[in-house]
Order: sequence, then C-alpha cells, then structure tokens
Amino acid sequence: MLNPATPAFKETLQALLPASAFKEDTAPYLSEPRGRWLGQGLVVAPTNTEEVAAVVRACAEARIGIVPYSGGTGLVGGQLMQEGPAPVILSLERMNKIRAVYPSENVLVCDAGVILANIQQAADDLGRLFPLSLASEGSARIGGLLSTNAGGVNVLRYGNARALCLGLEVVRPDGTIWHGLTRLRKDNTGYDLRNLMIGAEGTLGIITAAALKLAPRPVGVGAAMMAVASPAAALDLLALAGERIGEGISAFEIMHRQGFDFLGEVGPDFQSPFDETPEWVVLIDVGLPAGLSPETALEGLFEAGFEAGLVTDGAIAQNNAQRDAFWHIRETIPEANRRIGSVSSHDISIPLSAIPSFIERGAQALAQVGDFRINCFGHLGDGNLHYNVFPASGKGRDDYETERPQVKRVVHDLVHSMEGSVSAEHGIGRLKVADLEKYGDPAKLAMLRAIKDALDPLGIMNPGAVLRQNS
Repeated sequence: MLNPATPAFKETLQALLPASAFKEDTAPYLSEPRGRWLGQGLVVAPTNTEEVAAVVRACAEARIGIVPYSGGTGLVGGQLMQEGPAPVILSLERMNKIRAVYPSENVLVCDAGVILANIQQAADDLGRLFPLSLASEGSARIGGLLSTNAGGVNVLRYGNARALCLGLEVVRPDGTIWHGLTRLRKDNTGYDLRNLMIGAEGTLGIITAAALKLAPRPVGVGAAMMAVASPAAALDLLALAGERIGEGISAFEIMHRQGFDFLGEVGPDFQSPFDETPEWVVLIDVGLPAGLSPETALEGLFEAGFEAGLVTDGAIAQNNAQRDAFWHIRETIPEANRRIGSVSSHDISIPLSAIPSFIERGAQALAQVGDFRINCFGHLGDGNLHYNVFPASGKGRDDYETERPQVKRVVHDLVHSMEGSVSAEHGIGRLKVADLEKYGDPAKLAMLRAIKDALDPLGIMNPGAVLRQNS
C-alpha cells in the first residue's frame, strides 16, 4: 500500500531541495488537455538529476507514489493521478538545458525537460534536423515524448521517438542513477535498457536526459495536397509515391472532409487549396537532397496518380509559405476537434492494407449505435489513424454520455479483430489500462507485470499507469 504525500513529507523534501523547487500555483499540474480528469498531489520541480534522485529516494523510503510530469500534453491520463493516496508530482520543467552537441556525430544531448521546439531549433542552428514533429511541439518536453514513444508526422521516414534516441540517463525507483547516456550507434552489451525505458510512461524510472540522433537537413522541401477518391486510392498513391520518390517522402497524411468542415464551423481560420472540399485528401511532404526539385517530384507524382485514376485534384506548394499553409490545415484539425467536443477519440493503428476496410466497417458499426459525425485523419504512411467520433450536428457530447462506452468498445473491438492496436502513439496512461487488459496477449501482460515488479517492487513509479496498481 502506498502512503500519501502529507505536509510532513513536504517538510522532508524541503530539507532536500531549494525553495524554488516548490510550486505555489499547482493547478496547471492537476488537469489534462481534454479536461476530463483532475489530479492531486504535491508538486516539486528539481533542477538536476541529483535532486530528482533525492526526491525518489525519499519517496521510496516513505512509500509514496511519484507521477513524472513533462509538458502535460498527454491525452491518456498518464501525467495525473486522480484516485488513491496523493502522490508527488515531479515536474521536469526546470531541467531544460542542452548539455552538448556533436555535429560530426549528428548527436545532441539534453535534459529531459527541454521543449521539443527548442530541440528542433538547436538542431537547425547546426544545419541539422531533429525530425520528431507533432502538434504540441511548442509545449511537449522530450522526456515525456520518449516516455510515451511519441510518433508524429515524420514516422514514415524517421521512425518513432525510440528510433531517434541513442542513450538515456534514468533515475531508478530506488533513487540510483543509470548512466546510460551513450552516443554509440552500436552497443550489444546486454539487454536493451534504453528501449525498455522508452515507452514505459514513467512506470520503471524517470528519464532525466537523452542523447538524440539528428539527421541531415534536406536541401529541398515541398508539399502537396491531393484529392483522392477513397482511402484505398490513397494507399495506392502511397505505394506509387514510394516507387517514384523513395525515402524522400517525409510524411503522408490522410484527412477526411469532416475535418475541413469542422475548421469551417469553429475555426481556427484556414485557407483551403480546393474550390470544393474533396471527400478524402492526402498531404504529402518531401525532403530531397541537392540537385532534386521537390516541385518536379510532386508534379510527376500527381500526373502519374491522375493517369492511374487515383488523384482527382491537387495543389503543389510553390514556396515555404504555401507549404506552411497546407500543414496549418493538418495541425489545426485537432484544435477544431477539441472545440466541437468528441464523444470518443481513438488513437489506433491498423495494418496498412486493412485501413480502407476498417474505415468502411467502422462507420457501419457506429451507425448501429447512434447518429454521429466521424472525423478520420492521421498518419496513413505508418497506419496510425485518429478515428474520432463526434455528436450529430446540433447536439453536444453531453447528449451521448450513455453511448460513449459503447462507441469506444465498438471501435476498439473492430481494431482488435483486424490485428490492430488501440494505442498507436499516445500510450496507455490510465485511460487505456482496461483496454490493455482486455486486448493484450496474456503472455505479454505477464511479462509486463514481471518487469514492473522486478524494477519497481514498491510500486511507486506512476502508480496505476499502464498496469493496474497492485493492492
């Protein structure tokens, strides 16, 4: 059993940390972006790894839970604990330094609390690229992004967060520090602890620093929006793009017209490149080396796609401003979704060839539950769809409280039946613990529990996230 973080325990931490580590205004740390849950706990913000270790040792001795807090942008409740004894909320925001850069190695080493956009800028200053990119990059911090193995728009070319990390520094549940901040590309000395910690959502330790892989910055970048007849046509266009452009494709996003309609209804403002919004649109982004023209490559793809009956209309960015305008549409769809208010949102992954069937069967299954609007969009190139279900026009999500559990069950049951995943890039958190129990392979669940119990025998690390807390 865990104990709560009491005023007396706060005094214990005050003897270990400077006064600046304690937050007067704790409200921002006790809520999440969708506003569906409220957290609790004592908020502390250490400035270095040694202070983090001191907090963890004190919590282990007192058997008090720790909830690591990064940018607070998570959507599955992993950054707050609503029930149980009040934990220590350990914010990494003050650990925000770039520790070192190694341009010849294409490596950047930084604290876990550095905001993603600042890492991108530091890489750009070196003439390099840190390709992890997502809508919350202006506030999300690298420790949380690694802890959830974040994806984003460039996974097709560069991989998830896991693929962009060489080494980690981690405070273990007993307060000892694992000095795994290696810059090596090859190291076969035992189990891969780095990949174990990445995606663990703070349940096995606290990431305090990371060595990150940078990439060459493409000389020529470009983007296009193309109208396609169907998700099946979009997949065929993706294959055609691979044949013609190869690894130059950085992102391949799919958007349904419902997303455009929501933007038109509630904003943010945008400029559509189409006179009439198509039913399905793909956004293609390319990055090419010197001597190759992105515009020419995209024009060739459009012509080939049109001749094959895959593309019906399109627009190719002629400059960076137009490219940014295309991406503005994609990146503001989540904000429009938030303003509308979803009945149930789903971050799912489907085998690529099964995506068209899933989209068709999902709409049919939900029609048996009620009257909904579906906004399906996401990272077609890696099979990650954001399949969000909204109230019918003129209604609000509060009108569907009784249907919400059934909507989620219908979608997740279909995903599972099609050999997909109910968590593609957002993690399990606390929201999807029951889903993991329901759909997870029993052998996998047993292995997850064994790892958790071995590394965190007191159960103090992010209690109740990923795995249900032992009683």
